[in-house]
Amino acid sequence: MKQPEIDYRAVFQALPGAVALLTPQLFFVDVNEEWLRVVNRSRERVIGHYMPDDYADRPNHPNATVARNIGESLRRVARTGEPETMELQRFDPADATARPRAAEARFWSMTNVPVPDADGRVALLLHRVEEVTELIQARAVALSLQEAMLPAPRAVGRHPVAVRYRPAVRALEVGGDWYDLVEMPGDRLGVAVGDVVGHGLSAASVMGQLRSALSAASHSCGGPARAMEILELYARSVVGAENTTVANVFIDWSTHRITYSSAGHLPPALLRSDGTVEFLDRATDPPLGARLDQGPWAQATVPFTEGSFLVLYTDGLIERRNEDIDTGLARLAASLTRHRGAEVEALADALLADLLPSAGLSDDTALVIVPL
Repeated sequence: MKQPEIDYRAVFQALPGAVALLTPQLFFVDVNEEWLRVVNRSRERVIGHYMPDDYADRPNHPNATVARNIGESLRRVARTGEPETMELQRFDPADATARPRAAEARFWSMTNVPVPDADGRVALLLHRVEEVTELIQARAVALSLQEAMLPAPRAVGRHPVAVRYRPAVRALEVGGDWYDLVEMPGDRLGVAVGDVVGHGLSAASVMGQLRSALSAASHSCGGPARAMEILELYARSVVGAENTTVANVFIDWSTHRITYSSAGHLPPALLRSDGTVEFLDRATDPPLGARLDQGPWAQATVPFTEGSFLVLYTDGLIERRNEDIDTGLARLAASLTRHRGAEVEALADALLADLLPSAGLSDDTALVIVPL
C-alpha cells in the first residue's frame, strides 16, 4: 500500500499547542496559528523578529525577566543540543483593557527542543508553550487547604519540635503529605507523618480526614499499633485512602522509650548523642488497605538517651528517580551525623539544605524533628 504524502506544514499549523521555530540565533522563522492567538500578534509582526527584542524597550516590565529566561534557555539548547523544560513562567497582562481575560497573571509551561540538520548540528529551535494557569490556581487552593489542616509549628508541652513542609515546585498539583503532633498525659508525645497517594484537592481532603482520625485514635489508645489498627478500619470508608503510608511514634520521656508502628512508610531515624543513626524499621506493615493478614499491627520499642533526636519525614526528602532507596537513607544518615551538634531548628534547616535538590522538588516533603 502506498503511503500518503504528509504535509508537515499543515501538521505544524494544526498542532493544538502554541509552537514556534527559531534559528539558533533566536530569530523567528515560523509559528503556528495557536502561537499567534496566544501572543495576540500577526504573523507579519513575528516572522523575522529577534526574540530578545521583546520588552527590550521596557527593561523594568515584569515580563522582561521572562523574556530573558526564555532567551537563556534557548541559547543553552542551541549550545548543548539537549532539550530543556523551563520552570513555570508568570506573565503579567500587557493590555488588560484590550484583553479583559488577561487582567490576571497567566502561567505558562515552556519546552525548548533542538531540531538537527542532516549533519546532526542544531539547525532550528522548537519552542513550545502551554498555558497552565487553571492548574496553578487549583494547586493554590489545594495547598491552602492542606496547610490549614496541618498543625502550626509549636512547642508541645515543654518539648520544642521543629517542623518543615515544602510543596513540590516542579509539579502542578499539591501532594498528600502530612504530619501531626499529639500531646498526651504523662510527659508523652505522639508524632506521625503520612503520605496519601495522589495529588490535588482530593488528596488534601483525604489527608485531613486521616490525620484527624489518627490524632483521635492516638489520644484514646494505649499505643501506636492500636491507633494504626483503628486508622485502617476508618480508612476503609474513605475513598482515596488506600495505600496511604503512615509512621506513628509515641515518645515517653518518663521511661526514655520510643514505641512505634508503621504502615509502609519510610523508617523514622533516631540520631543518638554519639552521632550514630538508627532507622526504626522493626515494626513495619504494608500501607493502609494493603494488609492480607488482619491480625494485630506490628509494634516495637527502643530506648533513647538525652541529647538524641527523632526524625520523621516523607519520601520527598530522600527519594530520587533512578536511585535505590538505601542510597537516600544513607545520605540522610550522613547529614544527621554531620550536623549532630546543632539545635533543632538549625538541624531541620541543615537537612533541607543538604538533601533537597537545588533544581526544585518533584515531590512534597514533610519533616518533623523532636529533640529528646
